[in-house]
Amino acid sequence: MKKLMIYGATGYTGRTAAERAKALGLNFEVAGRGFDRLAQLAALLDVPYRVFAADTQAAEALDGIDVLLNFAGPFAQTAESLMRACIKAGVDYLDITAEINVYRLAERLGAQAVEAGVMLLPGVGWDVVPTDCLAAHVVQRVENPHALSIALQVPGSMSRGSAMSVNEIIGAGLLARVNGELVVTPDAQPRQFDFGDGPVTCLPLSFGDLVTGWHSTGIPNIEMFVHIADDAFPEGDLSLLPDGPSADERDAHRARAVAEVTALDGSVARSMIETVNGYSYTPLAAIEAARRVLGGERKAGFETPARTFGGGFAESIAGTTIIDI
Repeated sequence: MKKLMIYGATGYTGRTAAERAKALGLNFEVAGRGFDRLAQLAALLDVPYRVFAADTQAAEALDGIDVLLNFAGPFAQTAESLMRACIKAGVDYLDITAEINVYRLAERLGAQAVEAGVMLLPGVGWDVVPTDCLAAHVVQRVENPHALSIALQVPGSMSRGSAMSVNEIIGAGLLARVNGELVVTPDAQPRQFDFGDGPVTCLPLSFGDLVTGWHSTGIPNIEMFVHIADDAFPEGDLSLLPDGPSADERDAHRARAVAEVTALDGSVARSMIETVNGYSYTPLAAIEAARRVLGGERKAGFETPARTFGGGFAESIAGTTIIDI
């Protein structure tokens, strides 16, 4: 029976994912950098654990593992070492990042991964599962698609880990895909998108869909936007933030995204996806992705959720609907 490792399992989302893996009866271990919390979680779930850092020696800690699911962010600090360790050890790599530079890294390492027979599949949470599958859905409604715009709605408060990852995304600068290439777009302007309650202003931001959307749809021109509602984006010392929103807070805020595809003739098709709160969706989608990879749904090299599992993958998570608008 193939084995999963959940790295960063004691974090806000990693712990929920580990509990989900246990409930599904998966063969897995938990892992991370800190001994005490990891040992406690392993005892609670009655699973083995391994303590190691995401560094150049990480490959030695992957013996007997088939799939690594990384929850340890910011992923700029963990993804490269763990991807390279997985390539060396022959282990498929998954994570839940929205940080665009991690996708660009996985893309660059794709050829090495193919040679090693390893899959690199970042982004098996919210983002990018819903948006990647939404893009794959709406592109089928258009002949000769030319441009793709994706807008995310971020309701409610962020977790500490997400806030740190957003800083990494902002630090990457404003990017767009133009004629198939990622280019710097410092003068990108806000746009209006309707998530079901009327148009709202969305700001340009460089999410991983600028990479995944290109591979999943082949559309050469892609731009990303985000609408941050209320006080969702925190300021000040991010280390002082709580681990994440409470169950009640999650239940109060569902998540939405809109994808818009423009054809060469100027015609436009739009679709919206709505899911449970992103912090509820992510562990469900990530563990489902890991379960499928363990079961043989995999391709060597850099991959995307929609290409690996099909455009219907997002809707396989309960409470998810796509509406053509």
